[in-house]
Amino acid sequence: MIAALKGMKDRYSDDVKKYDAIVDASKKVFGKYGFERIITPILEETELFRRGVGDETDVVSKEMYDFKDKGERDVTMRPEGTAGVVRAYLEAGFHKSSPIVKWFYNGPMYRYEAPQKGRMREFHQTGVEMFGVRSAYLDAEIIKMGCDFLEELGITGLVVEINSLGNVESRKKYIEDLKKFMFERLDKLSEDSQKRYEKNPLRALDSKDKGDQEEFKNAPKLYDYLDEESKKYFEDTKKCLELLGVNYVVNDKLVRGLDYYSDTVFEIKSNKLGSQATVLAGGRYDRLLEILGNAKVPGIGFAAGMERIAMLMDDSIISENEEKIYVIYFDNTKEYFVKTVNELRENGIKVNFDYNAKSFGAQMKKANRENAEYVLILGEEERDENVITVKKFSTGEQKKYSFEEVLEILK
Repeated sequence: MIAALKGMKDRYSDDVKKYDAIVDASKKVFGKYGFERIITPILEETELFRRGVGDETDVVSKEMYDFKDKGERDVTMRPEGTAGVVRAYLEAGFHKSSPIVKWFYNGPMYRYEAPQKGRMREFHQTGVEMFGVRSAYLDAEIIKMGCDFLEELGITGLVVEINSLGNVESRKKYIEDLKKFMFERLDKLSEDSQKRYEKNPLRALDSKDKGDQEEFKNAPKLYDYLDEESKKYFEDTKKCLELLGVNYVVNDKLVRGLDYYSDTVFEIKSNKLGSQATVLAGGRYDRLLEILGNAKVPGIGFAAGMERIAMLMDDSIISENEEKIYVIYFDNTKEYFVKTVNELRENGIKVNFDYNAKSFGAQMKKANRENAEYVLILGEEERDENVITVKKFSTGEQKKYSFEEVLEILK
């Protein structure tokens, strides 16, 4: 038998129903805020991620599924959604014609890393990207939209963490001082943080290593290095969050893992996921479009892991709107059954039944096992009178109805 590759997973039954619920919620909530869906290719040029995500990030240096295709081109299965959406925006020329664009996406991503709770090597994200506006209110609105999206799925008990990375100039002096701080205790830091010391010291700040966290307690704070414009922008963003009713905490060690972020960064976390607590995360990336296409257009967005969201969803979310209707018939009423089921489906009614007509008792047992809300009985009497007997399982009530009356009941 051939098995699925490590880190890849078949998804069916309730998993798929939860994914569908997540996609439906994204369409509803993001659409309410004026976002339209975009679909981008899974396969992109490797250079897109090297330039956009950053050579020194873990994603590019260790985790990408990259290879040469049959045309000897360097290609990569997308490890995240933002770079591809930015590429689509620039390639279509929106930065020249209609710079303000709001898009959202759903789809699979690929990272070659050790599978963990809520993150496989093939995983799925839903996310949003908006281009053309730099505004503290917009930053707060994007965070609020992320909260609305998770609440639409019945997820509560979440914590919003925010921080400011300032601009490139603000960070230069900070990174110099952070490296001095790290150098003084380099031998006490984890192997990962020692590697990041040279190439990406900011990433060491959100290390999950307990020893690193202890060492960084007295590290210099980035906020103290921000220029006046960056500080004001961050304060304005916090005020807008308060106006929108979003409860948040400032986490001065929140830096995000990708190089393109500046100013506002945020994460929405859950304590139900253990150490891998982040459910939705993002931030502002005003330089990314310049890096990828020499276009001075601001951008902001977020992404949410659909597997992690599914772990937090209550099963009732996927069953609330689920039709639970079971049809019972017999060999000598099969023609009436086929006609009736076809008409029910044409009217949008989802039905289930046994393809091999068994005894009445056997079919009732199966309807019970499938938690049917209604049982439709199509026996000889029903066929001759051109009616349907409807039995409501919860009460045991049973009565004959015309087809039109049954539609009213089931809809």
